[in-house]
Amino acid sequence: MAGSSMRDSAAERIGYITRIQCFSACHRLHSIHLSDEENKRIYGKCNNPNGHGHNYKVEVTVRGNIDRLTGMVMNLTDLKRFIEEVIMIPLDHKNLDKDVPYFGSVVSTTENVAVYIWDNMVKALPPNLLYEIKIHETDKNVVIYRGE
Repeated sequence: MAGSSMRDSAAERIGYITRIQCFSACHRLHSIHLSDEENKRIYGKCNNPNGHGHNYKVEVTVRGNIDRLTGMVMNLTDLKRFIEEVIMIPLDHKNLDKDVPYFGSVVSTTENVAVYIWDNMVKALPPNLLYEIKIHETDKNVVIYRGE
């Protein structure tokens, strides 16, 4: 029907699901490729040799067709399990620099934490579902990564 707001019932509908998870971790912003002086100048108080911690809030968003039979983009129980395996087990209550091998050679900025989560979530999820990783490091600092 011309001008109708109704969509063809055969058309695929795209939906987005976001699951929010919090984890706590400590780290030190320090690059092995820079001198101690350069690290102090670039990272300031975040280069404290004893590190510092955050209560991170991570939003994992998936995007896909809404299945006509189940009414879901994906089962939230499965998404919760993937988040537990990819985020909570390796990162929660850990020293990112010492306990997570990836950060042995990569500076543990929130940008790189987002990349780490993306790279591991994309392996765990069904193909082409992961849309976005959003990390709230603080109430004022938020990083978004979409695999680009």
